[in-house]
Amino acid sequence: MQASTESTPTAGHIGTIFVAIELSQKTWLVTLHSPDRDRISRHKIEGGDHAGLLALFEKIKARAAEKLGSPPRVVSCYEAGYDGFWLHRLLQAAGIANFVFDPASIAVEQRSRRAKTDRIDGELMLRTLMAYLRGEPRVVRIVRVPTVAEEDTRRGSRERDRLIKEQTAHGNRIKALLRLLGVAVGNPRRRDWLTFLEQQRDWQGQPLPPHLLAEVKREHARLTMVCEQLAALEQAQAAQTCPIPAPMAERRSNLQRLKALGPAFTPGLVDEVFYKDFRNRREVASYTGLAPSPWKSGGIDREQGISKAGNRRARTKAIELAWLWLRHQDDSALSRWFRTRTANAGKRAKRIAIVALARKLIVALWRYLTTGLVPEGAIMKA
Repeated sequence: MQASTESTPTAGHIGTIFVAIELSQKTWLVTLHSPDRDRISRHKIEGGDHAGLLALFEKIKARAAEKLGSPPRVVSCYEAGYDGFWLHRLLQAAGIANFVFDPASIAVEQRSRRAKTDRIDGELMLRTLMAYLRGEPRVVRIVRVPTVAEEDTRRGSRERDRLIKEQTAHGNRIKALLRLLGVAVGNPRRRDWLTFLEQQRDWQGQPLPPHLLAEVKREHARLTMVCEQLAALEQAQAAQTCPIPAPMAERRSNLQRLKALGPAFTPGLVDEVFYKDFRNRREVASYTGLAPSPWKSGGIDREQGISKAGNRRARTKAIELAWLWLRHQDDSALSRWFRTRTANAGKRAKRIAIVALARKLIVALWRYLTTGLVPEGAIMKA
C-alpha cells in the first residue's frame, strides 16, 4: 500500500493518518498509515492503555506535521466487541474521527484454512477503512454507537433476562438432584421449602443422604438470592428510580397502548430494538436478523432461512412478541394472515410462519412509532 497522491482514490484524504486498532485484553496492535511515509507501521501497546494510544497519535502527528507543514487529520477504526464503546467516545473527545466496524461485515478470504493473526486483521481493517472513506459502497457496516444514557438504560432489561435464566437453571438443578432419589420436589421458591425438604423420604423411608441434602441447600440458597435480586430489580423498574431518555420513555408509553404489550415486555423491546432510528424497513429486519438469505447462483435457487446476523436479543424479543400478538390481537390483519398461511399446516410450517410474522410485526411497530400508523385491526388499550 502506498501513500495517497492526486491520482489515487484516496486523493480527498491527503494529509490523513489512517489507523486500525486490533483490541484484546492483553495487548493492542495499532496499524497505521501516515502520509509522510510510504509503508504501513505497527505499534504494540498494553491492552487498555488509552493514554499510551493518544501519546502515539500525538507523536505520529508531530512527525507528519513537520514534513507536511500542517497538522494531519487522524481517522481510526476498530471492531465492535468486548471493549464496547468507551474507546470510541474517548477518541471522539480527543478530536479523532473514529468508526466502529461490524466484524461480520468485513470481507475475508474464503479459503478452508485461512491464516488469521492480529497483523493480518489490522491490515485488513486498515484497507477497509481507506476503502470506506473513498466512498466504496457496502464495503463495511458501521455500528451506530448509542449514547451513554441509552446504553445504561439497557442494563436493566438485560440483567432481568439474565436473572430469569439463572432462576430457571437453579430450579431445574434442584429438581434434577431430587429426582435421583424419586423425592417430591414441591415449589423451591416457597419460603418454607427447606422445612418441606427435611420431611421428605425416599422409597425406603430413609431421609436424604447428607451430601446430597447439603448440595440441594446450597443450590436453594443461590436460587433464593437470585429471586430476591429479581424482585428488587422489578420493583426499581416499576418505580422508575433511574432516569430514562425521553425518546425511549415515549416509545415505551406508545407501545404499551397496544394490547399484548405490557410493562414487563415493552422495556426490553424498546431497549434492544427501538432505542435507535432506522431509515427503512429493511434496516429493521436486518438489525433483528430476520432478513431472508437467498442462495441463487446459476441454476441453484433456494432459501437458507433468516440471516441471524443482527441483535440476537432483539430477534428473541421479536419471536416472543409474535406469539403474544397471536394470543391478544386475534382479530388483527397480521393474525389473520398467519392463520391463513398455516391452515391445515404442520408444526414445522407454523414455526417458519411465526418467524415471517415476527418480521412483519416488528416492521409494523416501527411504522407505528415513527408515523403513528396503528397496525391494521390492532386493539388499543382503554
